[in-house]
Amino acid sequence: MSTDELKRAAAARALDYVSDGMKLGLGTGSTAKHFVELLGERVRSGLHVVGVPTSEATRVDAERCGIPLTTLDDVDRLDLTVDGADEIDPSLSLIKGGGGALLREKIVATASDRMIVISDDTKWVQTLGRFPLPIEVIPFGLAATRRAIVAAFDAAAVNGEITIRTGADGHAFVTDGGHWIVDARLGTIPDPERLAWLLSPIPGVVEHGLFIGLASTAIIAGSQGLRIVDRP
Repeated sequence: MSTDELKRAAAARALDYVSDGMKLGLGTGSTAKHFVELLGERVRSGLHVVGVPTSEATRVDAERCGIPLTTLDDVDRLDLTVDGADEIDPSLSLIKGGGGALLREKIVATASDRMIVISDDTKWVQTLGRFPLPIEVIPFGLAATRRAIVAAFDAAAVNGEITIRTGADGHAFVTDGGHWIVDARLGTIPDPERLAWLLSPIPGVVEHGLFIGLASTAIIAGSQGLRIVDRP
């Protein structure tokens, strides 16, 4: 199977966790896009759910697929969020944000009773950090924010190159919230929980791509089939 077929297989398995009447968080990215499309097929066949998209791109996809949408202003809690990840470790800590939607993704995941992460097996790692860590920042005072980020890295015993993410036009990539993203190439993150704790209080940091303690189940698709991993 191709990588795209593996992603779709993981997305299809996640549908087994969806039942009628659920309020769902709809993730962002290539794997989550498969889930949205497959969910739309179920909706057109009579499944009654309502979704909260984690990005404008997902909103457009969900509307195209006929999925009814709402917002977190109109519902108290979500039953389930299904999303992809850029990296997943055995404790189900994640790096997310490669698609630029980490802030909304984390808000939606935190508002959910359960989060299922779906991916192909290339995203499974023993230690996070091979994928650059996205950090969403406010453009104002960026130099000061970068210095504070570097200090947090030092305190967490990690180091690496920090670059401003650019879009296809060569200018700084702008998130749905109007912020920028810096990507940190750290190689390995020996203590993701500590690094997350150090990054969160920095005033210029809006959010970071370390998702700790949010995913309860991972569905990993590989050449040997599907593997279901529950958080220890």
